[in-house]
Amino acid sequence: MVETIVWTAEGVVMIDQTRLPREEVYVTCGTYEEVAEAIRSMVIRGAPAIGVAAAMGVALGVLKAGEADLDTQFERICKVLAATRPTAVNLFWAIERMQRLYAAVRSCPPDEIRRRLIEEAQRIREEDIAINRAIGGHGAGLVPEGKTVLTHCNAGALATAGYGTALGVVRAAAAAGRNIDVFADETRPFLQGARLTAWELQRDGIPVTLITDNMAGHFLRAGRIGCVIVGADRIAANGDVANKIGTYSVAVLAKENGVPFYVAAPISTLDLKLASGDAIPIEQRASTEVTQLCGVPIAPDGVAAENPAFDVTPHRYVTAIITERGVARAPYGESLRDLVLR
Repeated sequence: MVETIVWTAEGVVMIDQTRLPREEVYVTCGTYEEVAEAIRSMVIRGAPAIGVAAAMGVALGVLKAGEADLDTQFERICKVLAATRPTAVNLFWAIERMQRLYAAVRSCPPDEIRRRLIEEAQRIREEDIAINRAIGGHGAGLVPEGKTVLTHCNAGALATAGYGTALGVVRAAAAAGRNIDVFADETRPFLQGARLTAWELQRDGIPVTLITDNMAGHFLRAGRIGCVIVGADRIAANGDVANKIGTYSVAVLAKENGVPFYVAAPISTLDLKLASGDAIPIEQRASTEVTQLCGVPIAPDGVAAENPAFDVTPHRYVTAIITERGVARAPYGESLRDLVLR
């Protein structure tokens, strides 16, 4: 299993996902500002992974901070990290968890504060891996034997601290002996499916076929796809799901063709304060990600381009939401709340 992110004596070490699959390069962030830039530039990406990165960024910032006016410095560290990417709620969940701990230990000696924050960040990482394995265990039985799983973007080990959410379900199903293979949407414009999902599954020896995003409808109609499994960046109280741009289209096509559409995500991705997906903020990224490919222009100079990083899939298209505490089904207002309270 790839080590997405780890805490070391030198700093926060993470695999540079912008360089995959051609180069397997690890970068070391020595300051919280470098962690923030790694999140912003998608060196590290995926909702659970950036939550872990944010927690480690907070710990790293406090470790390097002076002892004078630590409260003000801590507030600044959290503010910088929170401003990196707006859609993935795990980012804010992790920062808030570190803020609660800081409030509980702020009267302790500085060295004790630093130790506790570092331990908490490492604990969040270890918990995430265990959570993903539990998600896989709950979801494996939903994967039909002898069929193809369609996935979009990358919700694997690279999007988490390890093992993965959507790909965690695939991994668990394969480990249980299910005869399955995977179709990976390329996921324009950042190509997480082509670059990352295909790379992960090849490493695991799980059969994977890459398709372009606009081929999904063809294969869903043809009857080859047994289910769709995707991750999530934020899930509203009614079960509306924000995930990588293009997910909504896949969900509609799956519904039209009678193919189950599953979302795999940890409880920390739920945002029950939001009544529906209409309130989820959608990150807008640089237009050059659309007009260029690996830095090479593929569109006319000066053409306008939109680049929303996520879309929202209404809950009516979601067959079930797989979490570490079990599987939620409609009505999601009740089932998701029950899982949170469990």
